[in-house]
Amino acid sequence: MTLDQIQTFLWVARLKGVRRASEQMNISQPAVTARLQTLEDDLRVKLFERTTRGVVLTREGELLRGYAEQIVFVQEEIRQRVSDPTGLEGLFRVGASETIAETWLPRFLERLSQEYPRLSLELTVDISFNLREALLARELDLALLMGPVSAYSVNNVPLPSFDLGWYRAAGSPVPDFLTTPVISYARNTRPYRELVEELSKRHGPSVRVFSCASLSASIQMIASGIGVGPIPNALAQERVANGQLRSFDPGWLPSPLDFTASWMAEPRTSLAERCAQLAVEVAQIW
Repeated sequence: MTLDQIQTFLWVARLKGVRRASEQMNISQPAVTARLQTLEDDLRVKLFERTTRGVVLTREGELLRGYAEQIVFVQEEIRQRVSDPTGLEGLFRVGASETIAETWLPRFLERLSQEYPRLSLELTVDISFNLREALLARELDLALLMGPVSAYSVNNVPLPSFDLGWYRAAGSPVPDFLTTPVISYARNTRPYRELVEELSKRHGPSVRVFSCASLSASIQMIASGIGVGPIPNALAQERVANGQLRSFDPGWLPSPLDFTASWMAEPRTSLAERCAQLAVEVAQIW
């Protein structure tokens, strides 16, 4: 019985399929099958039963899973407490919302590279809905998104929120929401839903809302006078200073944008935990 076999067994048990485990581990399906077969031969028991939906653990497999989780936990504890982080190699996949990408993400990536100089990074910038789906599909190791991700398999730590303010083009008049379009976040996001509900409640259903998945494009649309909209104050300050944007007060503000650093709880990875904490540290002093 080897650690590779135990880890392979756990991935198949968690993902309920050899193909999905092979994709996650970046090894071939025959290699996964061979490891499982060798482990079953060594223990002289059957660990999985095949079904139309994949594989399920046998009674012996469920028993082994408990011990296997403990083994992997101890392995991570050793790696976290004993190993030198500067020697860590491999690929670490980070997903970030555009709000974070436009603010403190560069500093976070700089700190991450300093702490893990041999680690390769893959960055995805997308809306939080897509980042959540990618995280649950295990296509990301860490997601910096509007959260938390409400799934039992995900760990979340809160990040500093972003206050929103209302902005218009510097040369435009104070808007009338019945005639001026409102530039908003992407349609399948919480800020969009809350904004539309509040606008409808205050001004009726005829308010025009232009949804946009790109925050930078939304800011440019507002600066160009196409419409008005709520923008994170941290991102509006520079354009206010250079005369492109001007704030205004319609009597209410949308809720702040709440973010989390989120990662999969299983298997436990000290790297993801440390990177999440690093994100908190960077965001707090940004």
